[in-house]
Amino acid sequence: MTPLIFAFKLLIAVPVALVLALTAIWYIWESGNTVLYDSFAQKMFSGLENYGLLAIPLFMLTGEMMNEGGMTRRLINAARVFVGGFRGGLAYINLLTNMFMAAIIGSATAQIAVMARAMTPEMEKEGYDTGFAAATTAAGGLLAPVIPPSMMFVIFGVLAQVPIGDMFLAGILPGLMLATAFALVIFVIGVMTGFPKGSWFTGREAFSALLYCLPAALIPCAIIGGVLFGIATPTESAAIASLLAFLIGWLIYGELKPGTLFGMFRRTAVNASMIIFMIATANVFGWVIIYEALPQKLAALITSIASDPFLFLLIVNLILLFVGMLIDGIAAVILITPILLPIAMNDYDISPYQFGVVMCLNLVLGLLTPPVGVGLYIASSMSNVSPGRILRSLWPFLLAVAIILVLLSRFPLLSTALI
Repeated sequence: MTPLIFAFKLLIAVPVALVLALTAIWYIWESGNTVLYDSFAQKMFSGLENYGLLAIPLFMLTGEMMNEGGMTRRLINAARVFVGGFRGGLAYINLLTNMFMAAIIGSATAQIAVMARAMTPEMEKEGYDTGFAAATTAAGGLLAPVIPPSMMFVIFGVLAQVPIGDMFLAGILPGLMLATAFALVIFVIGVMTGFPKGSWFTGREAFSALLYCLPAALIPCAIIGGVLFGIATPTESAAIASLLAFLIGWLIYGELKPGTLFGMFRRTAVNASMIIFMIATANVFGWVIIYEALPQKLAALITSIASDPFLFLLIVNLILLFVGMLIDGIAAVILITPILLPIAMNDYDISPYQFGVVMCLNLVLGLLTPPVGVGLYIASSMSNVSPGRILRSLWPFLLAVAIILVLLSRFPLLSTALI
């Protein structure tokens, strides 16, 4: 009965956090083990007693400050220095800027919203098809959950009880592979359709663009460098990055006013609280999973079908692709990690880092695929382009992601080489 209640609430669009909490309440009542109600609130709170979760609001705050402080525009100019003169240069600029932003924001939806406002009108002005411009921007948002820092990696690290810093390192190579695959897609489409020719900056303009971007570039360096060299934990790196974003936006660029801080704190608190609440309710939902022995039952079913780790990951990819089409990526990570990760580790000896990278990249595809497709609709709204028109230009990028997922599933070293 409990699985039916769970599925029904999801189908009628009850928020995932409430689905998790209400399912746990129903299960306790149905099982007759009502003494668990006494520790319900304590169990929810214990799910939040993890220092790493503090990185989530701090990364969100960093992204807010970067947008308010005018750093996005300067990163776009810096990207123009390196790729602006190629044919289709603005499409490469879009991709390169998305890589910079992925190393700062860590949220695909936030990144798509920011970049769609900044890049789609510019590409349209230079003669690019509007659907392709919006599709390139939306695809670039897929880099956010893979290139560190990533909020999905933070949440997975907490649920899987693995070091978040190591999860960040596991995402570097896959992130670079994904960016390279997207660049190849842009190149092939450019050859076929004849993109507008770009123009290089003069030496003076290039120097000026890089000089003005230098302070903003300190932020991703602080985040990734702190973790990579063991100087700071991901949470400490996030705190340093938010402080740097504020000081750079206020004192150097002069576009971030202290008076706007309250609004940014409020938006950050509201957005982060939704994620934190989901994690808390996922902790009590764990009761249902434990008492129903769901991982063990699912493991018995899957191991009867597939004995090879690669085949198992292919099956998981298909499951996750379906789940990601219906449920938000972060909610899906919270739901699925406690169920599938024990099977991957115990029955197939798959590294949690490989599994985490594959899962997070796969689930974020749901942002760009109907029927939910939150990222697709954000790109559509910000670009004033219909979702169908974006999808027609988006499919080569989605195909590139599918190929990368197969490679990551087949070769564990692509995820674990830097750890």
